[in-house]
Amino acid sequence: MNKHPQAPHTTPPATMSVCIVLPTFNEAENLSGLIQALNKVRESAEGIALSAVVVDDNSPDGTGHLADNLARQHSWLDVIHRSGRQGLGSAYIEGFTHALRNGSEACIQMDCDFSHDPRDIPRMISMLSSENPNGGADLVIGSRYTAGGETVNWSLWRRSISKLGSLYARTVLGLEVRDLTSGFKCIRSGTLELLDLQATDSRGYGINIELTYSAIKRGARVVEIPITFVDRCAGESKMSLGIVLEAGWKVPMLRLRALSEDRRYRGKELETLE
Repeated sequence: MNKHPQAPHTTPPATMSVCIVLPTFNEAENLSGLIQALNKVRESAEGIALSAVVVDDNSPDGTGHLADNLARQHSWLDVIHRSGRQGLGSAYIEGFTHALRNGSEACIQMDCDFSHDPRDIPRMISMLSSENPNGGADLVIGSRYTAGGETVNWSLWRRSISKLGSLYARTVLGLEVRDLTSGFKCIRSGTLELLDLQATDSRGYGINIELTYSAIKRGARVVEIPITFVDRCAGESKMSLGIVLEAGWKVPMLRLRALSEDRRYRGKELETLE
């Protein structure tokens, strides 16, 4: 793995340092525009020190090379180059690990194709603050399926798959989160540190379910805020039947693993009492 040289990220007093993790594979058509949009948010957001890391899986369209050029223009942007297409899940884990190593207080995961609006970032971060009447969250989810959320330009098939997937996961895992498959999240670094990130093995969109479920099992407070999800205008969707199937079988495995962990915990409690 080769990594672009990192400029030090300085954080002014009374600010929260937040790293945006951007997995990429063939996103050359979108990356420049997104970095420009993130820079506008960075310059206008008060009390937030934003940085970002692009995690590129050796994109054939030159996304990695473009990311390097952008990083030379923006000291707040880092780039991680990976040897091949290793999947969304491991890209997020590598990006989170990078952010934690650099001392970020929170991380944001988002798509690189403008499906997630960069202008929603300050609103998400504000929900981490205990001064916000509805805040104090450990994990903030940009939700398509809570009141006020919506999807735009999605086919009936995509909308159905997404809604059924969230319902299926919510039912099997016994959670109240409306949008478990959302890929737009803000999470405290302290919460990430409680998770066994290296044991996370979802390659595709199942990572979104796995991280949320693991955080909740460890006591994280989750808040959903409504977003408008707009289907990509450029580039090709990474959704495939294999990704859908992986998420499908992963859900009951998460439930079984959690039950096994609960039994081991109760066993240790009994041993202590004896």
